[in-house]
Amino acid sequence: MSNLCPHSKIPLCLIFLFIIVATLLQGKNKRLTKSKKGGKKKAVDPFLKKEWYKLIAPSIFATKECGKTIITKTQGTKIASDGLKGRVIELSLADLNNNEAMSYRKVKLCIEDVQGFNCLLNFHGMDMTRDKLCSLIKKKQSIIEANVDARTTDGYIVRMFCIAFTKKQDVQLKETCYAKSAKVRSIRAKMVNTMSALAGKGDLKTLVKALIAGTTGEEIEREASSIFPIKDCYIRKVKVIKKPKFDVTALMEWHTDDGQDVGANVAPAVAEETVAGSGGRL
Repeated sequence: MSNLCPHSKIPLCLIFLFIIVATLLQGKNKRLTKSKKGGKKKAVDPFLKKEWYKLIAPSIFATKECGKTIITKTQGTKIASDGLKGRVIELSLADLNNNEAMSYRKVKLCIEDVQGFNCLLNFHGMDMTRDKLCSLIKKKQSIIEANVDARTTDGYIVRMFCIAFTKKQDVQLKETCYAKSAKVRSIRAKMVNTMSALAGKGDLKTLVKALIAGTTGEEIEREASSIFPIKDCYIRKVKVIKKPKFDVTALMEWHTDDGQDVGANVAPAVAEETVAGSGGRL
């Protein structure tokens, strides 16, 4: 008996082997012959799942509603308000107080609480713009910098950075005005003492008001004038290092207008002309 197929010259053992392999492979790669399930997904605008919240600045600033922020709507256990809390917003002090002279100041505000579609902000830090800082740095003068960690009366720990530059005396002929290291250390000690006293004499709200006013640099200049004349003294940067436990009442004090209502100006009274009748009566 021949081992070849009667209709071809292929050995029977190879034909049987092919049938066995085909049987074993049956059911594999089923997805090759079928179309993909569902087809192509429709493009959905991601902003349809978002919602806008208003940013409410503390009452110490002139502008209360300072912007808006966006977040994905609440879905299941993922709550939108939880995702908003802790966000840090950086704003220009010129926009917050409607004063272009303070455009070099940047204020950081942190979202502490969400009420409806309003995000209540609290102070988080302060900084100077890079162009302002670069405009102060020049040749032939010394840079004096200091920093200190201070605690306010309401439990906040803030880190404050101060910067100043030496200046020529009025009758000086020398081109340079470099300060010796001993005088730099003395001026730095004055800076640290002034900043510590500023933070320790009141709460964070009082400190922020003093920083916005910007009078601390002039005070340091006056105190250091007996050591070495300095100029362009600024509290360069302020960072909130540690916060006390969250308290809604304390936060609402930031958003309560503490200014007293003195009323509107009243026009002066105009004297009316009267005619006297009999007996002097009108």
